[in-house]
Amino acid sequence: MSKLALEDHIVELLGFVADDLETAQTARERFDKSRGDGSPDSAFSQSAAELHAALRLADGFDIDQMVSEYRALRASVVKQWVAYHRTLAETDIEDLTRFNEAIDQAVTESVAHYTKTINDSRDLFLGVLGHELRNPLGAVSMGAQWMEKSGTTNPKQARVVSEIRLAAGRAAQILDDLLDLTRSSFGTQIPVTKTKNDVAALCEAIADEVRAVNADRKLQVTHEGDPMVSCDPARLAQVLSNLMSNAVHYGDATTPITVTVAGSDPDAVIIKVHNLGASISPEAQRSIFRSWTRGQDFGNPSEPGTHLGLGLYIAKLIVEAHGGEISVTSDEQAGTCFSVRLPRH
Repeated sequence: MSKLALEDHIVELLGFVADDLETAQTARERFDKSRGDGSPDSAFSQSAAELHAALRLADGFDIDQMVSEYRALRASVVKQWVAYHRTLAETDIEDLTRFNEAIDQAVTESVAHYTKTINDSRDLFLGVLGHELRNPLGAVSMGAQWMEKSGTTNPKQARVVSEIRLAAGRAAQILDDLLDLTRSSFGTQIPVTKTKNDVAALCEAIADEVRAVNADRKLQVTHEGDPMVSCDPARLAQVLSNLMSNAVHYGDATTPITVTVAGSDPDAVIIKVHNLGASISPEAQRSIFRSWTRGQDFGNPSEPGTHLGLGLYIAKLIVEAHGGEISVTSDEQAGTCFSVRLPRH
């Protein structure tokens, strides 16, 4: 912002401070202000602090930058105050204390307004994503499925319809990933509803779905021990689908993909998805579960990057929401193996 813009707005904040210093206060009111909790009937102070927050948010300031302005204001005023009064009287000490309390109150109101605006924007964003976009995507997907079932004598048309259905499915998955990412970014854990499930059967069901769209690839699912786990089957299916699809996408097309479920541990079940092919570098393995890390970053330099790079990050969030762990090992000889450890209860 320009110097003039900063000076114009600071008048309102200092005007509130000056009025506050001239207003009588009880000991309780002063205590509340020292904690940044001013009187709710101070309409002018609220409008000044909230206006400050609204302007800074609109100008692209983050919350740390906005609070830094208050720190600068506090330091500047105290410096000028001490310079003007070579010796501080008892009333000056009291006024300086009340000045700091007024600044604390303004900071609290600004932060509260800034946070509320951000939360409102988040709720609007989630609402648009979750409702306004999901409905038309569902209509496109249902229409494509109906056309596929109805059949067509034109091979080219049949291929286009199939591509529309697959594209709608990918778009819906991206939408789900963005919703999960937004929740996690605002400190909300991905919700899971746990019931007792056969993980081996779930792996086989997801493998069937992956085989349906990758008829030329071989997926082998095996299990040993007790495959029963307390989990959210829909969320775990999301993890398994991502891991198997990645194995198909980045693995060697001439070798099978193996999915193993080990249930010999009485406390946990371990699921492993293994493929041969280009390995993931040690550097990439350390960042592979972070958001916005695409396949081209960890295994296939020629990959055009059609994915958002959220799949493994969200898989990690889902596994952690179950109290489990997810990890990866990869080298040229042994191949790449993603392991998911889920506690039984």
